[in-house]
Amino acid sequence: MKILFCGTAQFALPTLGHIIENKWELLGVVTQPDRRRGRGRKIASPPVKEFLSGHTVPVYQPATPQELIEIIDKYDIKPDLIVVVAYGMLLPSEVLDLPPLGCINLHPSLLPRYRGAAPIQRAIMNGEQVSGITSMYLSEEMDAGDIILQEEAEIPEDATAGDMASVLAERGAVLIDQTLTMIQQGTAPRHPQDHSRATCAPPLRREEEQIDWSHDAAKIYNQIRGMNPKPGAYTVIKGRILKLWRSQVIADKISGFLPGEVVEINPKTGFSVQTGRGRIFLTEVQPAGRARMSAAAYLRGNKISQGLRLG
Repeated sequence: MKILFCGTAQFALPTLGHIIENKWELLGVVTQPDRRRGRGRKIASPPVKEFLSGHTVPVYQPATPQELIEIIDKYDIKPDLIVVVAYGMLLPSEVLDLPPLGCINLHPSLLPRYRGAAPIQRAIMNGEQVSGITSMYLSEEMDAGDIILQEEAEIPEDATAGDMASVLAERGAVLIDQTLTMIQQGTAPRHPQDHSRATCAPPLRREEEQIDWSHDAAKIYNQIRGMNPKPGAYTVIKGRILKLWRSQVIADKISGFLPGEVVEINPKTGFSVQTGRGRIFLTEVQPAGRARMSAAAYLRGNKISQGLRLG
């Protein structure tokens, strides 16, 4: 079974590794072009391309769907199956129709819930306790194709989006391997999605990153978890942005403080902030232009007083 793999992000690496290790016939890998990244805006390769350094697998980096069609024609690539994981670009219909066994995708949610670009982040931000992974046949409509296999995964109360992405990527690699075996044997099921139950997980917007301290502590806690490791939730303190990476919910009430005001300061562990209901105790933060640090380290270099208003 000849496979063409399309993937870009870190999430795709375990699946790509399984395909290589399990000796599936990999015709090539399609990934996004090199782009400027990071604080220095230097040209950098996507994680999938870096992962393949030292391998002999051909790597193609089309900038548009039309370029992908041209690459397939130019190099006469004839896959039996296309596997897509965290690629970041929709495949045109000409490519979807190319392989006789179809195109499959690994999606980090229990479809039809959380269709879209940010299923892990959105699930955590919504306070979900269970997520999962789905292998599915691709269709022209985003994340709407027939389901092959699914597997549930618990979301621990303190898990960040990064934590869950690592778990689901590893478990997804095994699920795709099982899916490939079933497709090769002709036993892969096709379960149409119930579109009436579909929910959306669109990309995170810049305005969603800022903390609204009038929300309750649980909602803010989930926002911080869901945006870790990127893009990062933030507040404003003394006119400067402060990213918030890790926190705890404190449910008890202390009267006399408005949402956004610093309530308690512990030089050894961090500081708490009043919300619309309950408090958030900040344990890991990042001042503008600095690295991530413990809230205790931040307190040693910044004067924070009770009653200081954030936001």
